Amino acid sequence: MKGSSMNTHMGNIVIDNDVIAQYAGSVAVECFGIVGMAGVSVKDGLVRLLKRDSITRGISVGLVNNKLVLDFHVIVSYGVSILAVADNLVSSVKYKVEEFTGIEIEKINIYVDGVRVID
Repeated sequence: MKGSSMNTHMGNIVIDNDVIAQYAGSVAVECFGIVGMAGVSVKDGLVRLLKRDSITRGISVGLVNNKLVLDFHVIVSYGVSILAVADNLVSSVKYKVEEFTGIEIEKINIYVDGVRVID
């Protein structure tokens, strides 16, 4: 099991990275301007919108100096400010994931892999 851990006075707590990715992904798709997570095919380089059940493939979770590093591959809505969307995503994810896990976030990287027109 690959996960992030913290020591408490009662023992160790280990949170699997997939749990953190699933929670961070569900927070991210609720943000204004985010259509969803992107999956990039290594074989042909195509970017596709991931379904809700495979949302964790668009997020990678790492641990550096006991702090989380999150990478998001997202698809944004056409016509919105990417900077505003990114700022909203960072602030929402940072607050909610730190509250959920109790682990500080060192860095959040956002990769905009596509733009979609929303009806």
